[in-house]
Amino acid sequence: MNVLVINCGSSSLKFQLINSDSEQVLAKGLCERIGIDGSLTYQPEGGEKVKSDKAMPTHTEAIQFVIDALTDAETGVVKSLSEIGAVGHRVVHGGEKFASSVVITDEVKQAIEDCNDLAPLHNPANLIGINACQKLMPNTPMVAVFDTAFHQTMPEKAYMYGLPYEYYDKYKVRRYGFHGTSHSFVSKRAAELLEKPYDQVKTIVCHLGNGASICAVENGKSVDTSMGLTPLEGLVMGTRSGDIDPAILEFISKKEGLDIAGLMNMLNKKSGVFGLSNNLSSDFRDLEDGANSGNNEARIALEVFAYRVAKYVGSYVAAMNGVDVIAFTAGIGENSGTVRSSVLKYLGYLGISVDEDANKKRGEEIAISTADSKVKVMVIPTNEELAIARETVALV
Repeated sequence: MNVLVINCGSSSLKFQLINSDSEQVLAKGLCERIGIDGSLTYQPEGGEKVKSDKAMPTHTEAIQFVIDALTDAETGVVKSLSEIGAVGHRVVHGGEKFASSVVITDEVKQAIEDCNDLAPLHNPANLIGINACQKLMPNTPMVAVFDTAFHQTMPEKAYMYGLPYEYYDKYKVRRYGFHGTSHSFVSKRAAELLEKPYDQVKTIVCHLGNGASICAVENGKSVDTSMGLTPLEGLVMGTRSGDIDPAILEFISKKEGLDIAGLMNMLNKKSGVFGLSNNLSSDFRDLEDGANSGNNEARIALEVFAYRVAKYVGSYVAAMNGVDVIAFTAGIGENSGTVRSSVLKYLGYLGISVDEDANKKRGEEIAISTADSKVKVMVIPTNEELAIARETVALV
């Protein structure tokens, strides 16, 4: 079966067409600037990447251009829509309603919409993508795969906040966690590489990208994760602050005259390593270059990031009373040996020994701990699109 995987943002749409039998990516691409002027980047397997400007007033036109590209007589990879057996949609927030992926119905769409206030930047866009696909492919089954679903196995002690219980009771204010599709994929792959049953392994997955989160996976279940009600909590990230003293908000509000919207914009878009580096960059490559050139703020930003990652890893070792494997993934986790090394230097007490040559590799699936290391450390490239395709096939 060919599965079209859709990851829809407010003004963008990423897609892959995957053959579920061979798990081969037949084509992939990106629609950008939807609602502005629009452009489509498309690359068939083994072919050249082509970018073209196309007017995309709405996501419906974007989906139509994707279909046109996939079925194009010269560069397409299928002859007609009938060769697409299902569509898998990434949905960011499923609240407490969804502990697993589901076939999309009108009731499911309503439940996704009910979570809009929990993910105002993401869920409405995800729904737009679903509706656009249903309009153009009304007879094709569709599946919603939720970022939050994997974390629904967390116990109350992990997901409840120290707030009045009524806020959970009325508004479901609690930790949800994100990157669940990635954490699930990587933790399963780590168990395969260890040649151990998934339900007998304690794994800590470090999904380190511009958005970053860590997850404790005990015997195949998420038992804790660093992101919270929203993706703002947890690690210092590219432009997000991560954990801070809540009273800082009142302090800065009075000093700078910022309202709630201004404070949230600062926390989400002006903080993290970008803010720490005195606005140098949120790109870790720039930060590493800066630190190597003597930029003190860039050095501080990198050290703060690695320190926070190590502290979360240590807390999750305690939460699971041990760990078998630590896996690094996502853009920074897969490609920055410097960041990995900076994190691991805090974890020597676990009996970790690093293979320095292996740690220099970029973007490869590889063990970076030595053979005698008591805890295995791996780099495992994530593949959320393949995970979504697998979930979709299993349901349809």
